[in-house]
Amino acid sequence: MEAQSNQKAIERVVSQKALQMGSSFPCQVCVVGFLCGVCLTTLFLAALTSFGAFGFSGVSLPTIAMGISQGNSSSNTINIFTRSDQDFDLKRPERNVDSVPSKEHQENERVSLLYSAWSALLKEPTDGREELRKLGLSRSAVPSAPHLEDCKSSAQVNKRLDSYDENEIFPPWTSWKASLEMHSASTNDEQLKKYRRREISEGSYPPWITGSDQENYPLTRKGQHDLWIHQHPSNCSDPSVRFLVADWERLPGFGIGAQIAGMCGLLAIALQEKRVLVTNYYNRANHDGCEGSARSSWSCYFLPETSQECRDRALELIGSHDAWKSGIVTGKQNYSSKQIWAGRIPQLWGDPWTYLQPTTEINGSLISRHRKMDRRWWRAQAVRYLMRFQTEYTCGLMNLARHAAFGEEAAKLVLTGLPEKWPQNAVEKPVSDIEKFVWSNHRPWIPRPLLSMHVRMGDKACEMKVVEFEDYMSLANRIRKRFPHLNSIWLSTEMQEVIDKSKSYASWNFYYTDVRRQVGNITMAKYEASLGRETSTNYPLVNFLMASDADFFIGALGSTWCFLIDGMRNTGGKVMAGYLSVNKDRFW
Repeated sequence: MEAQSNQKAIERVVSQKALQMGSSFPCQVCVVGFLCGVCLTTLFLAALTSFGAFGFSGVSLPTIAMGISQGNSSSNTINIFTRSDQDFDLKRPERNVDSVPSKEHQENERVSLLYSAWSALLKEPTDGREELRKLGLSRSAVPSAPHLEDCKSSAQVNKRLDSYDENEIFPPWTSWKASLEMHSASTNDEQLKKYRRREISEGSYPPWITGSDQENYPLTRKGQHDLWIHQHPSNCSDPSVRFLVADWERLPGFGIGAQIAGMCGLLAIALQEKRVLVTNYYNRANHDGCEGSARSSWSCYFLPETSQECRDRALELIGSHDAWKSGIVTGKQNYSSKQIWAGRIPQLWGDPWTYLQPTTEINGSLISRHRKMDRRWWRAQAVRYLMRFQTEYTCGLMNLARHAAFGEEAAKLVLTGLPEKWPQNAVEKPVSDIEKFVWSNHRPWIPRPLLSMHVRMGDKACEMKVVEFEDYMSLANRIRKRFPHLNSIWLSTEMQEVIDKSKSYASWNFYYTDVRRQVGNITMAKYEASLGRETSTNYPLVNFLMASDADFFIGALGSTWCFLIDGMRNTGGKVMAGYLSVNKDRFW
């Protein structure tokens, strides 16, 4: 008993001593440190084990020619997130939270997948479906792309609107928009047929003109209607029908803008002499992209300026000596340069240029009068007519450009309306009538409002005052002060220096075509030759059409190219958008 009592006494003494030691600060630090070390070691070992249980493949988001980045959309790749069978080994520890893809990462994967799916469909009918199969998608799982146009359908509609109806003496233009014309109501209802025939006979609605009369140059609708009727006689074989057949300018140094301006002059001559203008060899269309009869022809890019019947008749007559001698057919060689470039403007419509709305600003002042207002009005009408309908080829070029520039943004917008688990359980829904006949007439989506900025420098200094990119951006900031929601710019320029400088304006989103640009001061002819015929033609036309579709405009009206863009603005329902120019035309 005594020994047991002594043992308990010793234990009490030891316990009290241990308690005193444990309450000391150094001991507490040691204990806490020991416990932390155990925890960290355990977590580290668990992480190593978990990491070995899973495999990931990287996701490469598409690079696009937008903002301050530049890339080639044709090289977009995507790797689908994968998991190994070890995920389902119940003996393995659960996946660490840090290894689970974030919601943002998953969303980026879906954006990349949808962008790649649309890229595959742009390759149809060659290998689009095969590309979709590689992505693990079916055609029915891919939603419509709001920024892309159905080029085949549009080409069919355009061709119908650019020709006479059977047994009719007027083109099929009514106030009903394109696809609605094919709705059963317009073809089966006798009352509607009556109204349709009356509208067609009046010819008041050239379908390529948008906006009200107040939003276009005076008499734009009337002028476009009369130009089409003049260029499309009902019987081209009638001996009274005369022709002016002309190649496009191809002298070295003539840019696309100068070629178009020259053809506008020839159209004016044809109109005044009551001839049908037939354009012939177009050197810029002499490349492999323009196939068949469209090669070396304006009709590769836009519907021809006259009917095929008139073209065939004119080309037949140019082989006849008597036709030339009698004046039934004439050519460019029959007219002087002054007549072509500075000749009289057609007077068929009076003088509508005398009351143009002053919507152009140069050096802070609205320009209400200048010496060439008549030529400005006429060239706007002529270029609008020549570019009234895009071909399927041009439509495809525009689709590629919009997809490269805006495709990622479009994918993000579309995904907000899709189930979170897309593309799983995707269900194809039938196309409703309102989608087919009404919404199909809407223009492809682009981020709006969009500012068109064409910066012309390089060898243009011999023709006009050239200013730095900073001056253009100063005008852009002026517009944004009035319209603070404006932050997107479609930038067209031949100078790499301009693209580089745009990167310093972080508050703006810049979009531009992905093409090699000039470095240094070389002539435009040498620069275009270095790009090759196809690229040097396609990318400027894409820029031109994108610029024409913008909401605000900045440029240099001393440049023919900007002058023509302004003409498209003033016949495209955008007169009141205004135009801010860094200089004026040298002939004003």
